[in-house]
Amino acid sequence: MATLTFMEPNTSQVSLLHRISSIVSSNRSVDEMLGEIVGMTVQVTGCDACLVYMFEPESSEIVLRASQVPHAAEIGHLSVKVGEGITGWVFENKSVVALAANAQSDQRFIRLPGLIEDTYEAFCAVPIVAAGQVIGVINVHHKERHDHAPEELALLTFVGEQMGGAISKAKLQDENARLVEETQEMKRQLETRKVVERAKGILQFKYHLTEEEAYLRLRNESRRLRRPMRDLAEAIILTEDFARKAGEPGSLDREVEGD
Repeated sequence: MATLTFMEPNTSQVSLLHRISSIVSSNRSVDEMLGEIVGMTVQVTGCDACLVYMFEPESSEIVLRASQVPHAAEIGHLSVKVGEGITGWVFENKSVVALAANAQSDQRFIRLPGLIEDTYEAFCAVPIVAAGQVIGVINVHHKERHDHAPEELALLTFVGEQMGGAISKAKLQDENARLVEETQEMKRQLETRKVVERAKGILQFKYHLTEEEAYLRLRNESRRLRRPMRDLAEAIILTEDFARKAGEPGSLDREVEGD
């Protein structure tokens, strides 16, 4: 992550848009973009801590994905339900919450395990929005009282709205890359199965084995040699092909024998 410097309150949306445009065009990963959100939030607010939560459709929960303060054990594991706590409320209502002091006294507040940030005085949360849908929440914490100026809230909202689209695009790219890799892996597995099946057939014919016996011989030899079964199967096929070609009329061996 880039070195963080405090951004003066008069920083315009235009300058933020330029930075966001640079981030989008750089083809960063989702995690890198979440880190950029943390960086921009710190610059905009001068906060003591920033947490970014993203909605995970698989679990239907809002999961901690990035943080200014190190949270190795919590990243990717700590979560809240939609509507739970201030984070869940912001997600559900697509609204900003800004508490200048004594944030713990808010009736929506819940203390989450492992987060020192929940002991801080001021708390602000804004939604991350993509195509009109909330996909995450940015939480901003100050240790001491902090009155959130309208311009500050506007800039945070701007970050959430602009980065939401960038994150959705990056997630789509990541998903496409995953699908391509899965397709390639399926092809590799199918090719391996075809090679192993052919090698089994050779062993069955040559040594009068059952299909199961041929498979066990391949498997045991693969373990003994500590080589992938496909490598062994390809060696068996190659050896058989050489032997077959050597026995064909007109082969090099037959020509040598006839000289």
